[in-house]
Amino acid sequence: MSSNTVATVAAKRPTPRSRLPQVGTTIFTVMSALAQSCKAINLGQGFPDFEPDPALLDAVGRALQGGHNQYPPMAGVAALREALADKIESLHARRYDPGEEITITAGATQALLTAILAVVHPGDEVIVLTPAYDSYLPAIELAGAVARCVPLNAEFGPDFDAIAAALGPRTRAMLVNSPHNPSGRVWSAADMRRLGELLAPTDVLLISDEVYEHMVFDANRHCSAAAEPLLAERSFVVSSFGKTYHATGWKVGMVAAPRELSAEFRKVHQFNVFTVNTPMQWALAEHLRTHPEAHLDLPAFYQAKRDRFRAGLRGTRLRLLPCEGTYFQCVDYSAVSDLPEPEFCTWLTREVGVAAIPVSAFEPSPPPARRVARFCFAKRDETLDAALQRLRAL
Repeated sequence: MSSNTVATVAAKRPTPRSRLPQVGTTIFTVMSALAQSCKAINLGQGFPDFEPDPALLDAVGRALQGGHNQYPPMAGVAALREALADKIESLHARRYDPGEEITITAGATQALLTAILAVVHPGDEVIVLTPAYDSYLPAIELAGAVARCVPLNAEFGPDFDAIAAALGPRTRAMLVNSPHNPSGRVWSAADMRRLGELLAPTDVLLISDEVYEHMVFDANRHCSAAAEPLLAERSFVVSSFGKTYHATGWKVGMVAAPRELSAEFRKVHQFNVFTVNTPMQWALAEHLRTHPEAHLDLPAFYQAKRDRFRAGLRGTRLRLLPCEGTYFQCVDYSAVSDLPEPEFCTWLTREVGVAAIPVSAFEPSPPPARRVARFCFAKRDETLDAALQRLRAL
């Protein structure tokens, strides 16, 4: 062979070893794509079909033009963390240090993953109350830990006897979510106190997903882990600006936690995303200060949509389940169909033209006889009315 001849080498295509071998495309992406292909009204994925407050958008423009386009501090813009500390203190009578105890995140999902990776170790157990938001279990798996799934009761409330039975020597953390996605149920102050009493003699940490904190209805109040003395010192409290300000595409969230927990959180955060969109942070800081009515008026805003949607559904064979918070309404469809939840939601999208999410997508072992679907009512009134017109055919 000539020294100038280049040998042909067959390149091997490496096969990756998946960290999440059981995980596919999320149900939200699947149902939204199906809704689009069927030209259905999408009441599945949880995002508004209306724009944020023009005043907030104007604040973003000022931030963009005002030189706020480079890296902010790793923990977030100081003005935003200070505004959050004031807001949490006014709502829950607990003062977090804005310099060391509040961190701005790239949305709540990143905050949840980062909290888990910061404190959960391989072989640890994490209690998850199911049905639960679909990022929880993969995040625990990525940490090398084991999820101990504890089903909520038949009314989607906490079963404290089952939680107590699940606590063990390997339990490192617990995830709770109130207001609850997908059910729309809300934990009471008594519920939070009971949980505090259960965890008080343990070293178990709490990750409290409170992204729908400002969507609690019928003159009730959101009961935060920050407000419960038995929980606050062991809790990461997670929330979302995207949910509160109708800007889910911005992907900005926050975590409040005691100094020691925040320090561990930031160790992971700095190598996960490092920091978050600068002009959006400045705009949110301004809006929190100048437009507090944006979050204070949110319960009434979404309650009006809930009531409109529920009134329309009463003319169908769908049985309304309680909706105390969030922007989700669950229905029992057993009078309409015997199809399992995923098949029913697919049929509803294709044949009726309204997309919903099967509640079974939120848990690894759903009750086989349950027939419950979730609708999102964070939509314009005309969108809700058009969907109701189609649903009345059921």
